[in-house]
Amino acid sequence: MTHPMLFVVTTLGRLTALERLLGSVADQLGPRDRLIIVAQENADAVRDLVTTAGHADRVSVLTSARGASLGRNTGIDALSSADDDSLVMFPNDTTWFPEGAIEKIRRALGDAPAGAVTVETEIGPRFSLPAPGTPLDASTVWQVIEMSLVIRLDILRRVGGFDVEIGTGAASPWQAGEVTDLLMRTLDGEPSIGTDFVWTDAADVTVGGIAETAGLDPRERRWKLRAYGRGVGRVLALHPFPWWHRWGFVAAGLLVGVRRGGEYGLADGPAALLGRLEGVLGRTFGGSRATAVRR
Repeated sequence: MTHPMLFVVTTLGRLTALERLLGSVADQLGPRDRLIIVAQENADAVRDLVTTAGHADRVSVLTSARGASLGRNTGIDALSSADDDSLVMFPNDTTWFPEGAIEKIRRALGDAPAGAVTVETEIGPRFSLPAPGTPLDASTVWQVIEMSLVIRLDILRRVGGFDVEIGTGAASPWQAGEVTDLLMRTLDGEPSIGTDFVWTDAADVTVGGIAETAGLDPRERRWKLRAYGRGVGRVLALHPFPWWHRWGFVAAGLLVGVRRGGEYGLADGPAALLGRLEGVLGRTFGGSRATAVRR
């Protein structure tokens, strides 16, 4: 059986990026596939872009207040008439799909409840996925990021979608970790997803994206690193991860320039350490600005 593929994109209205995304999926969407763009700024220009590109039949533009998790939930709610077994992805507006990628993802998932694909950037993959057949659990769940997740619509409905208090743009300090939180809640309610999860092979299919630090100056980069660390630390505190995992994550912040040298430097370590500590403790220090970047 061929399952519909549904895509929910939350955007602040970055038209150049959206134009590339739209162009990449234009000839790949099947008759039952659908793309929903949730514009949290610049909505009229986004609608004009979709209309001009000639995609209005299978592309919808909605609006919501800020917050990527809120935007994704807005898109999920708009899929009320879609089949439960539809596959849902959450690309960023900077994501794009190489030729044939959507059909390859559809085939790779088959009837599985969920899976992940590799996001390839100009400096390499955002994360290297575990080998096919590896269980999804508390140690591997960190390898899934928002734009790499593929998941059944009925699972999203049962788990209640994303927590709007977690993730990029949320009205809280916890600016990352929303897909980890989603999958941990799913594993808690539906443990079988762990053994049935599909890790696709990067040799077979990837989607395009940009590096986490693309376009950021050093000050913005460190603030984003701190804000993202807060979010992931908060998710570690909310779910039953071992205590050594939580505090090991905090301490490892100092090594971010070593472990992720293509994006960060040694001087970025203190920002990562502080953000992770704030997340695990559930409180912030020195200032109330929450969002990850000023854009």
